[in-house]
Amino acid sequence: MASTKEKVLALAHQYFEDTVSNRRHLHQNPELSFEEYNTSAFVKSQLDQLGIPYETKADTGIVALITGNLSSNEVIALRADMDALPIQEVEGRSYASKNPGVMHACGHDVHTSSLLGTAKILHSLKAEFGGNIKLIFQPGEERLPGGASLMIKEGALQDPAPSAIIGQHVMPFIEVGKVGFREGKYMASCDELFMTVKGRGGHGAHPHQNIDPIVITAQIITALQQVASRFADPRTPTVLSFGKIMANGATNIIPDQVYLEGTFRTFDEKWRAEAHERMVKIAVGIAESMGATCEFEVRKGYPFLINEPELTKSARAFAEEYLGKESVVDLDLWPAAEDFSYYSQEIDACFYRLGTGNAARGISSAVHTPTFDVDEASLEISTGLMAYITLRRLGY
Repeated sequence: MASTKEKVLALAHQYFEDTVSNRRHLHQNPELSFEEYNTSAFVKSQLDQLGIPYETKADTGIVALITGNLSSNEVIALRADMDALPIQEVEGRSYASKNPGVMHACGHDVHTSSLLGTAKILHSLKAEFGGNIKLIFQPGEERLPGGASLMIKEGALQDPAPSAIIGQHVMPFIEVGKVGFREGKYMASCDELFMTVKGRGGHGAHPHQNIDPIVITAQIITALQQVASRFADPRTPTVLSFGKIMANGATNIIPDQVYLEGTFRTFDEKWRAEAHERMVKIAVGIAESMGATCEFEVRKGYPFLINEPELTKSARAFAEEYLGKESVVDLDLWPAAEDFSYYSQEIDACFYRLGTGNAARGISSAVHTPTFDVDEASLEISTGLMAYITLRRLGY
């Protein structure tokens, strides 16, 4: 009799071409966050073909349920995100985006098609295991407030309530054939910062008659770096960056105000809240001490992502069984953010990385770039590995 691994490997290979076809369809038809109507309809059509029941959540989100035929009350959730990014893809690809200025540049087409492939494998084996498997296809990972938070609010983790959730994400810096795991804290929280420093503009030759918001803003930016370098515990990674500064002056014109946008990221929720207060206090205080005013908005984003140690340890062990120990690598802390973190704050979670790079073929561009692509051989691994981890967690 074939083992679980042999059965999953065979089914992953059997459904590989379908998974590639689904990935290319999704890649050619990307939709922005919370606009995934056609994507959602496509996923539903695939589930309908399999006879897998589902419910709509958060407008375009989907929660489907596969129930094994054997007796078990265990519930495991699997998650994929469906939205694309406002990026214009490079020309020359046969499966390139048909929607100008919109591209699957973060691999969500891979995540969605992979979960559909995993669903096919698990559905094919439902007579041989017990328990419930929730398939969560969520919208809006790339945009606040994050589709995961909305899915949770609408009951995606209830009726039945999963004991664990598993997600995977493409990683172009890991070669195809390999996957990566990390126990504990993995990805950072992410907050958006919006600041306006208002002074009094005038002629650049008469600074004494003005309240120069540019000079004040420069001092604020420098002082705020102390939040990361002096107030943060050195053992807690903290990043504060400003990527947008607008001051509508000229060579001889001091403007009335300066507008800034930035990001704050860390790995501790208590420190995160304290840092928010410190940033506002520092910025407002410096501005007022120099005769200006400062409006500082902290738009709270995703929390940090934590991989529950025991769940992640077992998932890694199953990955080593499925792929071989040499194909499973360690991950370092990653200061980017992911709204899968919302699930990880609610229940035991494991978020691992799927190697999709192939340097020999020139497939190595980072996510969120116009040249991003994946080695589609990863799709046979992505479907089979997630199915295998799930079945082993269910005791099959």
